Amino acid sequence: MTIARRRRLIKRQRTGTALAVAATISFLAGMTDAIGLLSIGDFVSFMSGNTTRAAIALGDGDFTGALLLVGALGAFIIGNALGVIAAARLGVVGVLSMVSLVLMLCAGFGTSMPKPFYFYGIVLAMGLVNAAVEHIEGLPIGLTYVTGALSRFGRGLGRWLLGNTNRQWLMQIVPWLGMFSGAVAGAVLQRHFGPASLWASFALSAGLTLATILVPSRWSKRYIHPG
Repeated sequence: MTIARRRRLIKRQRTGTALAVAATISFLAGMTDAIGLLSIGDFVSFMSGNTTRAAIALGDGDFTGALLLVGALGAFIIGNALGVIAAARLGVVGVLSMVSLVLMLCAGFGTSMPKPFYFYGIVLAMGLVNAAVEHIEGLPIGLTYVTGALSRFGRGLGRWLLGNTNRQWLMQIVPWLGMFSGAVAGAVLQRHFGPASLWASFALSAGLTLATILVPSRWSKRYIHPG
């Protein structure tokens, strides 16, 4: 096997592994978002929706509802910031371990928590998880916000139709597929098990954490910094 061929093979394996991790995280986000929406009444990973809902609540004079949603936006921002710090210090496994810990606490003590704490805890976890994979082979990828992924997919399609042969844009559909299928699973789980279905989110996050231990660190470091 030539050196060039070996490098191509390694790159395919590296890209495939990154896509599998990204798809699983998006599935986790979609499942948790559906569980949160059905059990709490608000989104836990869809901050565009919460921004609009906060604005509507403010316009309707519902200051308490608006404040609750603005607080969720703050929790999401803090989660993203903490995720970046965790990724820099502890790597992808560290980020996912923190996500698993927060989800475990919310699943275990959620029913006894005041609603805002429970809500913000899950939102914090969804913010954290975004730092696990930011790039795949240098291409920006979104995990819990699929509007950007769909926009990049559409723009890539437009450029392809204009004659651009680069097809990296195809991987942008992966987070959407993960989010959609995860939301379906979350809705089914919540309908059958109620708030206890959040344990499924914890189990998936914990399982993914264990799986990423097997990913070579030289690969996972590329998820955080453009490669």
